[in-house]
Amino acid sequence: MICTLHHGDALNWLETLPDHSVDALITDPPYSSGGLTAGERKATPSVKYVKSGQAKQWVDFIGDNRDQRSQLQWMLLWLAQCRRVLRDGAPACLFSDWRQLPLATDALQCAGFIWRGIMVWDKTEGARPHLGRPRAQAEYIIWGSKGSMPLTRNAPVLPGVIREVVRQQDKHHMTGKPTALMRQLVRICERHPDGTGGIILDPFAGSGTTLVAAALEGYRAIGCELSEHYYHVTRERLAATFPDSNQHAHDTAIEQVSLNI
Repeated sequence: MICTLHHGDALNWLETLPDHSVDALITDPPYSSGGLTAGERKATPSVKYVKSGQAKQWVDFIGDNRDQRSQLQWMLLWLAQCRRVLRDGAPACLFSDWRQLPLATDALQCAGFIWRGIMVWDKTEGARPHLGRPRAQAEYIIWGSKGSMPLTRNAPVLPGVIREVVRQQDKHHMTGKPTALMRQLVRICERHPDGTGGIILDPFAGSGTTLVAAALEGYRAIGCELSEHYYHVTRERLAATFPDSNQHAHDTAIEQVSLNI
């Protein structure tokens, strides 16, 4: 297992990665959502996304207060870099909520990807209820590919709806996704003919769930995290999950040798 983690801004980091060097993009970027008005969306994540009384459990994160035009432009910048870094035919998967779903599908296509569909994360009946309204029970995984995506790829059939509850003991970030969910999603990455997993890219690592899930499923992974707090959370999770692994963490540009394997 090789997981390489970088601490810094994703846009700067992505520029250091070589062309055609990774096999899949799987990421959960900041949504800049959580409100119907501009003022509500500019609130801190702990105000927008966390139930009253729970906000102090997790540290706030950066970059979740852009307006619609800024969010679209920002997504185009990093998605274009990701497309350059991905190999031809590689899949791209990114999370969104219902408010930003149209914007995120536009961004994926404007960056040059082929939009192929939407998977649903069913958070089960444990999700936040709204009296007299439908339960806020789903988030979405927009997926596409860099160019054609042959049906002969060495990857299994994935479910269109993944039903996984949020478990507090598995939640290391305010908007963290369940490890079980991510273990299913990373399987969209193609395996090599010898059975080894490809390299999965996550520019917004958060608390490292994509990296942990990728390694548990036998893939290699590289990620970047802007928050110093969550960068260290990810390092600690990887060390605890794989105490004997050859995990790498870099405070400077990623070493290209880590990709040429």
